[in-house]
Amino acid sequence: MTTKYPYLRQDFLASIVVFLVAVPLCVGVAVASGVPAELGLVTGIVGGLVTGFLPGSSLQVSGPAAGLTVLVFEAVSEFGVGTLGVIVLMAGLFQLAMGFFRIGRWFRAISVSVVEGMLCGIGLVIIAGQLYAAAGLKAPQTGIGKIAGLPGAFADALGSSEALASLAIGAGTIAVIVLWKRLPKAVRSVPGALAAVVLATLATLAFGLPVATVEVEGLFGVVQVPGADAFGELASPAVWGTIVAFTLIASAESLFSAAAVDRLHDGPRTQYDKEMVAQGVGNTVCGLLGALPMTAVIVRSSANVAAGARTKASRVLHGAWLLLFAAALPSALALVPIPALAGILVHAGWKLIPFRQITALWRGHKGEALILVATAVSIVAVNMFEGVLIGLALSVAKTAWEASHLKTEIVDKGAGPVQVHLTGNATFLRLPKILDSLEALPQDRPVELDLSGLHHLDHACRTALENWAERHSAAGTEPVRVTTAA
Repeated sequence: MTTKYPYLRQDFLASIVVFLVAVPLCVGVAVASGVPAELGLVTGIVGGLVTGFLPGSSLQVSGPAAGLTVLVFEAVSEFGVGTLGVIVLMAGLFQLAMGFFRIGRWFRAISVSVVEGMLCGIGLVIIAGQLYAAAGLKAPQTGIGKIAGLPGAFADALGSSEALASLAIGAGTIAVIVLWKRLPKAVRSVPGALAAVVLATLATLAFGLPVATVEVEGLFGVVQVPGADAFGELASPAVWGTIVAFTLIASAESLFSAAAVDRLHDGPRTQYDKEMVAQGVGNTVCGLLGALPMTAVIVRSSANVAAGARTKASRVLHGAWLLLFAAALPSALALVPIPALAGILVHAGWKLIPFRQITALWRGHKGEALILVATAVSIVAVNMFEGVLIGLALSVAKTAWEASHLKTEIVDKGAGPVQVHLTGNATFLRLPKILDSLEALPQDRPVELDLSGLHHLDHACRTALENWAERHSAAGTEPVRVTTAA
């Protein structure tokens, strides 16, 4: 057995950690999306047992997406839960087409600083949100609201014995996970997260602590295959707009996550087109079951890597645990305190913040460090998808600016023509500087404009230089002489 499956032990233990991280995420995303909590678990199960088997990114774990929560809530409010399955189904089919047409490979171009910024931003949002859950309080919807509301939330918690008991369970969970690594190796064969949850559950039962626990009923009652009426909604243009939005955001989040996960381990790299197909298959199945849309989730994926997973077996097994406990043993799941699961997520979120990378970038590449911070802040302020787009836009702008190295040399000997030599790359970013230099030249002197030293001259600069030459020639005594590369 060990010869055929050399990493079975590591993957088995990692799957338990991912399962513990996945439960509150599945339930929380479903409730925030306005659907039964069990539908979030169905999506998590499909992410493990269906998408988990497929090639693409071997250590990336899929499930219901927090980034789609607002969009799902609006879709359910406007079209109903029954139509949600059709929307997710069609989004999955579009993802399959995108994978088959090899669109996924373009996501390999994402900047490292943007990836690190994404990890940092998501980590901050997870920590802030789960601190409310650890205290048994309701978290604000926005990232900024979560962080800004923390002082008030702690003040409220200090005045409530129930909130303090809940916080104690969450803090104790984090302490056990952190200290577990210092125990003897034989003890550490049990995952620290599992030990922490077991101890938290026993403490809650033994002392009768008034803390919230996971509430899950049977899965089979909530699974709803889309009917003819739901498919009839495809006649509405608004439904197709939602489908396109689901497709683009789910695909981008999954492949952005894949780029981030590849930074966390040294194993096989993501095959982006295959991962797109895997996500498409998963969303197609979720749609047929009337469940939530799926994306790859960086929090689960990073927990999977950190727990020592080596193959896709860990993510498949995590889906099996979700199915077992949610379908067959919901009463056992109901014993687990929510603040204990929140503590696991706070610890996972902390590990996502790349403290060393920020320091190293600031020392050697301040521009990249600023992009990292801007991406993280944007994710906290807006959401993951738009935050990453802002980071990418800043990265592209920085690259374009650095590529626009241009030197303008003006030689004026007091008599004869004024010589202007441009060397480097003349792009629209440097156009104001070029025009300022040229327009400052005396109007009554002939000008020789030497462009032979340019490596690149874009259309905007070419047009602007031609217009300036025409104006100067009309105002002066001689036409501007322009020399270009042979």
